[in-house]
Amino acid sequence: MSNFLALSAYGLADGAILALAALGFVLIYKATQVINFAQGEFLLVGAYMFYTAFVILRLPVILAVVAGVLVAIVLGVIVERFVLRPLIGESAISVIMVTIGLSSVLKSLVQLFFGTSVREQDAILPTGSVTLFGASIPVNRLLVILIAGIVLSLFTLFFRKSRHGVAMRAVADDQQAALTMGISVHRVFALAWALAAVSALIAGILLADLSAVEQGIATFGLIVFPVVILGGLDSVPGTIVGGLTIGLLKQYVSGYADPGLAEVVPYLVLVAILLVRPYGLFGETRIERV
Repeated sequence: MSNFLALSAYGLADGAILALAALGFVLIYKATQVINFAQGEFLLVGAYMFYTAFVILRLPVILAVVAGVLVAIVLGVIVERFVLRPLIGESAISVIMVTIGLSSVLKSLVQLFFGTSVREQDAILPTGSVTLFGASIPVNRLLVILIAGIVLSLFTLFFRKSRHGVAMRAVADDQQAALTMGISVHRVFALAWALAAVSALIAGILLADLSAVEQGIATFGLIVFPVVILGGLDSVPGTIVGGLTIGLLKQYVSGYADPGLAEVVPYLVLVAILLVRPYGLFGETRIERV
């Protein structure tokens, strides 16, 4: 029982970070219909931006997070304005190839400025542990779940209550109708990329604090694809369910079976859900009649 609780805590923490990363992916897809293959690199850039502010510039944690958020917003707007906007009207494969190229560029820039070695960073979350029903659970894992839950709740409130959130939902539903209502679609596109970069920044910071500031953060971002396919490419609630499901599955398989198999499980889930329910658990089913 104690082992199960410990694995669950680790899985929920990983799943919460995956949900944050997948949220950015879904935001971009819902607003712009772009599949962003650079989402993992957004996590990587976010982690290193926080490292720069917190370790190199020696800013307090709060100011380092604020600085990272500002950089993430600028990065998202620049990518949308100068990389994706010129491709409006081009084929889907062209846009996909550009996002793949963007991922390589972002990773190369990080390597150029920071190298490939692991960077040392003081922990920003407590490193102690608590005992629950005989299981020793790290406090930082519990705090990651709490922080991710708060951030996801704030994003949900933003979409449901704010003027810009309603505009984003309108554009996601019908761009032409949104235009007739006076909504700036290009501004919504830029906002979607900016928010995606911010969610990736937070996920990158939390992941780096649990593991290390290293290039492997981008690899962790690859698991976003099974998460969004499971939950649904256009479903924000699906990112939460998908992230927690994949995170728990990985930990259970690693703890009770084989750690090597745990790395493959997310992609087995991806194949299975594509065969059984291609639009995901919460995705909108689109039927095109010719």
